[in-house]
Amino acid sequence: MDLTCSIPAGRIGETRARSKGLMAWLVPDVALVVSLLTLVWCLLFFDGTRQLFRDSDAGWHIRTGEAILTGSGLPRVDSYSMLRAGQPWFAWEWGADVLMGGIHLLGGPAFVAGLYAAAIAACTWIWFRLTWAVGGNFLIASALAIPLLTTGNIHWHARPHVFSWLFILGAVWYAERERRSLLVVAIASALWANIHASFFLGAAVASTYAIGHFVRPLIWDTQPAHRDARWFLYAAMVSLGATLINPYGWQLHTHVAAYLTNKELLDRVGEFQSFNFHSEGAVQILLMFGVACVGAVAALAQRRIAHALLIAMFAAMALRSARVLPVLALVALPLANGAITAALRTARGLQPRVRAWLDGFLQYGDNLRSLDRRFSGLATVPVVLAITFAILSLPAVAARAGFPPETFPAEAAERVPAHARLLAPDMYGGYLIYRFNGQRKVYFDGRSDFYGADYMKDYLKLVEVRPGWREQLDRARFTHALLPNRYSLIPALEALGWTRLYSDGVATVLEAPRTRKD
Repeated sequence: MDLTCSIPAGRIGETRARSKGLMAWLVPDVALVVSLLTLVWCLLFFDGTRQLFRDSDAGWHIRTGEAILTGSGLPRVDSYSMLRAGQPWFAWEWGADVLMGGIHLLGGPAFVAGLYAAAIAACTWIWFRLTWAVGGNFLIASALAIPLLTTGNIHWHARPHVFSWLFILGAVWYAERERRSLLVVAIASALWANIHASFFLGAAVASTYAIGHFVRPLIWDTQPAHRDARWFLYAAMVSLGATLINPYGWQLHTHVAAYLTNKELLDRVGEFQSFNFHSEGAVQILLMFGVACVGAVAALAQRRIAHALLIAMFAAMALRSARVLPVLALVALPLANGAITAALRTARGLQPRVRAWLDGFLQYGDNLRSLDRRFSGLATVPVVLAITFAILSLPAVAARAGFPPETFPAEAAERVPAHARLLAPDMYGGYLIYRFNGQRKVYFDGRSDFYGADYMKDYLKLVEVRPGWREQLDRARFTHALLPNRYSLIPALEALGWTRLYSDGVATVLEAPRTRKD
């Protein structure tokens, strides 16, 4: 008996539509697949439960967030420093600190690693969404995902700048939408200002699109786009105004501006220095730069002024500061993909065989994208996250998570007396704040905006044993030192009579002569 005959045709179509809708929610598209692969790679192959903590600044972010959540309120003065205790301090990333502190209270360092791995995976997902929004090719996007990830992982740290990647990508993606709301711009900008100091880039992105729409009819014979230009101009003003919604008001803006324009200070901060293109693994980054440059030229030729300006802006910033390289990869590669794809479609004067191959390549990518857009798989995201955090909560995984002992003085720190006035480098500062919950004051940590250029010059003079280092040593009245074994300061202190109390494969503990008992 044919049961189908007894079912109305309309009901059959409705059932099929529901089945397709369910499949769309359950079957992941390529954006989600690569995002999930990014999550796995970050936590498993990259060893994210440790390597995300290879920068010790994660330590003071976590402890600051915990202090806020447990009743201490938003910090306005320093409580971690030995020599600058009580001085005004802008905890400009307090929102990210709260996220880190809260999830650390729930599951320790393993959960913090999971939070940042999920944020990095979300960046990959938005990256694909931006690629589709600007007309990027499926096959080119799949290939460019490799330099994206290899460039990004140089700054995969459990630090708030990863959240800023989401905001920057989101700003460009939202600008490409046909339907936009100034209310969304305001809310996102206010959140951004309380999570990371890069909030000014929101207004910069909107201003770039406004300039693009204003300038295009002045250069080419095209229809004016005054309406879009005005909207982006308003968006830039709304974005900048909304960033005033933070605990410090306009003072946050002046502090950030003073910090980012302090060349004397930034010249001494490693991550603000240019990337060494002779280093291992630089080929992928050079490839990314090359694609970005080609994309900028193609975008300009196609009158996509905003795209060309955005690529140029982030490329210039990335050449000056290595920490901007991941941002360049995130923003420039999708825009370049869209421009290069459009250029390939309209290329003229090619040999027929080349043109046929190129058309076949582009059509194949279009077919894959047509199939891919039927799916999203978003319903699987909560399940994947639940499984991820369940694995991270396993005792064996949780016990191993945290600051890598091959980098930080896990054993040596225990040999330092609680009453010590400790000389330790900035690379240990955040770790010591975390390890001793802020109870042991540090000489220096990663908050370079708080310490300032003069303090940093004195610090470098001491740890690098430059002329005048003895005066800095005597002025601070250190009783103990905790130093990486490679530091030339160790033999210099021993020559002054300091005694080696402990040494292992990572660090050495020294005691000043005046603290020893006869």
